[in-house]
Amino acid sequence: MNIDLSRPPAILDIEASGFGKGSYPIEIGVASETGDTISWLIKPQIDWIHWKEEAAELHGITRIELIEKGNEPIDVANALNEQFEGRTLYSDGWGFDSGWLNLLFYVAGKSMFFKIETLPRILSEYQMENWELVKNDLRKKQRLGHHRAGVDAKLLQMTFQATARDEQLLKGNS
Repeated sequence: MNIDLSRPPAILDIEASGFGKGSYPIEIGVASETGDTISWLIKPQIDWIHWKEEAAELHGITRIELIEKGNEPIDVANALNEQFEGRTLYSDGWGFDSGWLNLLFYVAGKSMFFKIETLPRILSEYQMENWELVKNDLRKKQRLGHHRAGVDAKLLQMTFQATARDEQLLKGNS
């Protein structure tokens, strides 16, 4: 696969109220193909009551913060559609992220005008084998935090680029 490193894939990451039944999205972050990062806190709906303190300890977002500063699901759905219509966003946690994204769009009463795919679908064998090592190294070197959607999306995109660049260098030297 020949990868254009100047235009990396758009990466989506979602933080949630917990895992499993009843959980819902609380923050969505996207690192776009241009390298820009955007994220939205999401205001919980009246029937979104599932809240796991273990998850809150990881992402550091409080339910009060979401109620006071969160965006309405319809506004987030509209922004995502407007910015990414006709494109594909990739997720390293597709199993969870696609469900939470579908919930957001369902509550918003909107259709999704973009696709979400699993990130491993576009990774080479080399990238998959080196992914965690490179990601952890980048997180440490860049002093990036954990479990905030925009930061995590950007880190995943940087990892994609670094592993692709490393692979191209190896192929060029062989």
